[in-house]
Amino acid sequence: MISWSDYPILLAAAETGNLTAAGRKLNLSQPTVGRRIRALEDHFGTPLLARENGVLVPTDFGHSMIDHIRRMEEEASAINRSSATLETSLAGVVRLAASEGIGTLWLPPVMQHFRQSHPDILLDLGIGFRDFNLAQREADIALRWMSPGDQNSLIGRKVATVTFGLFASKHYIEKSGPLNAPEDLENHDGVMATIMDDKVLWITDSRGEPIHLPKRITFRSNSIWAFDEAILSGYGIGALPICGIRAMDDNIVRVLPNISRQEDLYLVAHEDLKRSRRIRAVFDFLVECFKNDSGFFLNGTPSIFDSEFAAALCCDGHPQVSKKAPANAMLTTPKSI
Repeated sequence: MISWSDYPILLAAAETGNLTAAGRKLNLSQPTVGRRIRALEDHFGTPLLARENGVLVPTDFGHSMIDHIRRMEEEASAINRSSATLETSLAGVVRLAASEGIGTLWLPPVMQHFRQSHPDILLDLGIGFRDFNLAQREADIALRWMSPGDQNSLIGRKVATVTFGLFASKHYIEKSGPLNAPEDLENHDGVMATIMDDKVLWITDSRGEPIHLPKRITFRSNSIWAFDEAILSGYGIGALPICGIRAMDDNIVRVLPNISRQEDLYLVAHEDLKRSRRIRAVFDFLVECFKNDSGFFLNGTPSIFDSEFAAALCCDGHPQVSKKAPANAMLTTPKSI
């Protein structure tokens, strides 16, 4: 017997083009994905996917099924969202989604301030370098980089502009020598972060292509924690948000300060959920917090929340974090820096 849960598996395979990626998206093994798609094909007596140039593409009947599956998912999501819009109380769970860094360092103390006046609103924070699906309620509110997304049903508001620059440890600069021009980067060692669809965190040209790449990439990681620690340990030069440097020790220095790139950050919610009182309260609160802390994101000035939470967070006016905590307090993987 065919289960309704088999249909999203077919959709994921069609959208990603291979069984492994579909399994990763749905947290299933590749053999399980293949077996359940074959069960669908056996049930309907016809192939649903075909392989073209190494990529899985829907057959004619598969295309027809996928159109129906998408409509089914949208209707199911609409039912789920409509239940949230009926909730008028300031109590219950609000699901937030953010990238590593802003979701691990900035959001928790900020939202604790919110909970002082809304103690019955509980937070579920999803951290990841991907776009959480708001239509399917993977999150109620999300922070997204560069654009709010292209769904007509989403409401997005630009809440911050974040400045990125190039940094290295003092020990590395003392050993390798100073940099006077962008071309000097080519004779230095580089530290790279490859997060989110294998995008490389580095300075780029107008087409998004990396420029002035170091001859040697001595360290590469998809972990922000490891990436930051590699820069601190003297592996080479890497790109960091200037507002995140305060989470690191005095060993870090900025190089070529005239080189920078700004990326916009958006707060996004589904339009249905904006009618939920508790979700709207969180959304409006975060908009105001970003507005008041704009200097922190743009210029790296002290966050207003450093002083507001001084008693709870620290003893000297700075966030009390480990030296190994990610310095990328706002880090995602911008297309360019």
